[in-house]
Amino acid sequence: MFSFQAKTQQTKTAHKSLSIQEKSIITVSSFTANGDLPKLKAALNEGLQAGLTVNEIKEVLVHCYAYCGFPRSIRGLQTFMTVLEERKAKGIEDIAGADASVITEKTTKYDRGKKILSELAKTPPPGKLSGYSAFAPVIDTFLKEHLFADIFERDVLAYAQRELVTIAVISSIGDAEPMLQGHLSIALNTGISREQLLEFISIIKETAGSEKATSAQEVLNEVLKNRKSL
Repeated sequence: MFSFQAKTQQTKTAHKSLSIQEKSIITVSSFTANGDLPKLKAALNEGLQAGLTVNEIKEVLVHCYAYCGFPRSIRGLQTFMTVLEERKAKGIEDIAGADASVITEKTTKYDRGKKILSELAKTPPPGKLSGYSAFAPVIDTFLKEHLFADIFERDVLAYAQRELVTIAVISSIGDAEPMLQGHLSIALNTGISREQLLEFISIIKETAGSEKATSAQEVLNEVLKNRKSL
């Protein structure tokens, strides 16, 4: 498995703009969340042309389910299957890419997930549960064990790429501002720049509409204001 440092290092590049692969991750994630399959189909083709591997796109679509549910994720995967079949029929052989590494850590999934979340948020884990986690402790277990261990721990995508998927889905479904605020902050922690997040908003405007983009921009403004004051 990649270490946290190795997985974040992939995004800490000199460019201030999103790469073509990063833009594709955002558009694929947003159209998957919206269930806009015709536009998703075009975005999947563009992602492959941009250099994303088959397994990277699969991982994007699988990651989406954690934030927009199995129905959208599975329809995304089915659409991707069609895209690959059509490209193969045209004689296009797409690069499969690397599979996820086997997890060798011996600690519990809950502890691994708690550690990953703490590293991403750059805050120590709380001493006791609070808020919705205290109200329904089982959701805290699912969050730590499944989302941050089973999913985030997989190394097909870097943490920063997973955060692009996450904020794209949350922005596109809307009405989840507290979670969007948290993940925009995590995105900055993984090396995604302020300029790249502003570019992200412009992409969301195209994929999810002005209302969703405006809402995401307001949350981003608050995140940037809070970080500036620290």
